[in-house]
Amino acid sequence: MFLAQIPYPDIDPVFFSIGPLPIRWYALAYIAGITVGWFYVTRLMRKTELWQGGLSGTAPAGPPISREKFDDLLFWVTLGVILGGRLGYVLFYEPDMLFQSWVSVKSMMGGDGLIQTLIGWIHIPPALMIWTGGMSFHGGLIGVAIAGYFFSRRNGLNALAVGDLFACAAPIGLFFGRIANFINAELYGRQTDVPWAMVFPTDPDQVARHPSQLYEALLEGLVLFVIIRIATHSFATLRKPGFTIGLFLAGYGFARAFVENFRQPDNHMPDFPLGLTMGIILSLPMVLLGAYLMWRASGGGYPKITASNAPKVKASLNADSKVGTQTASEAENVEPEEAENVELEPDPRPSPETS
Repeated sequence: MFLAQIPYPDIDPVFFSIGPLPIRWYALAYIAGITVGWFYVTRLMRKTELWQGGLSGTAPAGPPISREKFDDLLFWVTLGVILGGRLGYVLFYEPDMLFQSWVSVKSMMGGDGLIQTLIGWIHIPPALMIWTGGMSFHGGLIGVAIAGYFFSRRNGLNALAVGDLFACAAPIGLFFGRIANFINAELYGRQTDVPWAMVFPTDPDQVARHPSQLYEALLEGLVLFVIIRIATHSFATLRKPGFTIGLFLAGYGFARAFVENFRQPDNHMPDFPLGLTMGIILSLPMVLLGAYLMWRASGGGYPKITASNAPKVKASLNADSKVGTQTASEAENVEPEEAENVELEPDPRPSPETS
């Protein structure tokens, strides 16, 4: 039998209570992730030099979204995180919840107080009971992408450039979230005898396990944040809309797939072949999509401007509102003898013919 080398710091998942309402560390992790992420992004938006020479969708080059619109978008992104995270968990991990009986508020709260009397008759489907636990990062990511895309489209913004901003801050939220998983003693690792193994109080087998939540906090949070920070500040990736998103997706996908080898699979999940887990299956497409976005943002797949196609390229770019204006101007002024040697700067969004 394996023995734990480091005692688990048993922390109460409830930070404090306001009457009958418990305030949990997990909820505080969401609040901290959103608040610190907002602060970091607003600081980035002040550094206009990070976008100079790029195609952020603004002229002169600068952040792809105003502070006012960013604050508005943050509300919808927060909804995307919560709703997408919960629905993703239900669909990917526990689809049986969709068919479970609805539960009354009174039976959940117990007792016969005023609140139970006023709203106790309301019934809630288990799939929406976020407070009972169960959130999926991959579902939250999809929710954020949907919210960001439609907000950007409605406001004439470059969705990829706006998404790059959120990619810069996403590791912050991941770090706090994984620390909350550790405090809740959930999503722990596989059995091991490494010197830093721990016995988690929620483990029915009470054996020493990898603290995989801390591995994820380190890789998905701190390490990925540093990598993206270096990319944006030393390699000017914010000048290439979509590149930073791609870097985040690929980086998270690799980190998550790696840690899945140390993380205990959920008991209710089936045994996948080749040692795969649901986390790995959902992360591999992220790596592929991330690689594609980085390749695309770096100029891959875009045609060269020639004397014959310059008018068509210009029309295509001008049709893409507020994006690619600098490239369209180059297409208009290209000379026939120079056309074969001029490459089109990558348009951050697909043309109408390819969308």
